[in-house]
Amino acid sequence: MRIYAVADLHGRTDRIALIKEKVSGLKPDIVVIAGDITNYSNPGPVISQINELPIPVMAIRGNTDRPKVEGILKQCSNITALHLNEITVDGIPFVGVSGTIPIPFSSRLRLRERRFHEQLEPLLNRQSVLIVHPPPWGSLDEAFGRFHAGCRRLLKTITRRQPRLVICGHIHERPGLASIGETLIVNCSIGRMGKGALIELDTAHPLEVQMI
Repeated sequence: MRIYAVADLHGRTDRIALIKEKVSGLKPDIVVIAGDITNYSNPGPVISQINELPIPVMAIRGNTDRPKVEGILKQCSNITALHLNEITVDGIPFVGVSGTIPIPFSSRLRLRERRFHEQLEPLLNRQSVLIVHPPPWGSLDEAFGRFHAGCRRLLKTITRRQPRLVICGHIHERPGLASIGETLIVNCSIGRMGKGALIELDTAHPLEVQMI
């Protein structure tokens, strides 16, 4: 399976155009969007453009996506809303969790986030692909190139459950790859100079990831 992963569109037309260009050129099987699809207001037109992509899309909300975005995603014919869902494609389980509150230098999924991690952890195993907006604390999370701003509880969840792959964004300055134990972390933010990640993934072979 070939995945084109992006995050941090923020509703910008140039970033949506980039996604369309990469989908056309790279020929992925699926697009994964790790949050911040919109920019607080008027999400309908942005999501409609994403829904019109010629291949399936999986998505979660980020901190600039209002709660109503979840409902809009669920109504789309070509977008799967992954929040606390497990969707298996070609034998690969995808799991997502929406949200991020950008508390300075320590992101959280929610102000009271323990309940969401308690719901998330049983969905994860070593074959899972986890889609989440913030990176885990200490991995690809240096805001302004200086301060760690990832999610501490997410780090604990990943350490305990060791999913195969985590796809995230949120920290625009740090697209790239990192590892936590056996888990590969991919920050696919297109918020600055990044153009997303191309991920080759199946059940029988090692992961291959190319930052574009």
